[in-house]
Amino acid sequence: MKAQERLKRDQIVRSEIREFAFTKLIACGKCGSGITAEEKYKKLDDGTTSRYVYYGCSRSKDHHCKTQYVREESLIEQLAALVDKMDLNELGVRHRLEQEIERHQKFERSVMGAVEVKNESAKAKDINLRNYIKYLLKEGSLIEKRELMACFKSKLIMADKVVRLS
Repeated sequence: MKAQERLKRDQIVRSEIREFAFTKLIACGKCGSGITAEEKYKKLDDGTTSRYVYYGCSRSKDHHCKTQYVREESLIEQLAALVDKMDLNELGVRHRLEQEIERHQKFERSVMGAVEVKNESAKAKDINLRNYIKYLLKEGSLIEKRELMACFKSKLIMADKVVRLS
């Protein structure tokens, strides 16, 4: 009877597979495993629920790795600080930025009725790439964050709740 109950409990179907922005892009600095993410929910006193995402070692290479988890907000702040120190693949990032500006200008012209201004392409050159990258890290979609991280030449490593360049 207990075995049947246990089998039923183990057959719980997870309805959603979550995708996180920074998984598979950062390695554990202690054992070399990949960094994975967990989603947690906390019920607040006012009755609402708050969502938290934690990143930590997947422990695929060392089951006893002691790397601690770090909250996504802290990870994004650390990555934004690293942007100033990174040697960026500026061609890839700049091209992406120019595409985004062109998309926005097309939106302004077609939806908002804005008049096309000459030298609009100069706007892309005036925008600070590092600030654009920091904006994407904080406000970008999951896909935008992953594409951005793919542009980085240096490998990222996390150890003791700190992300650094390899």
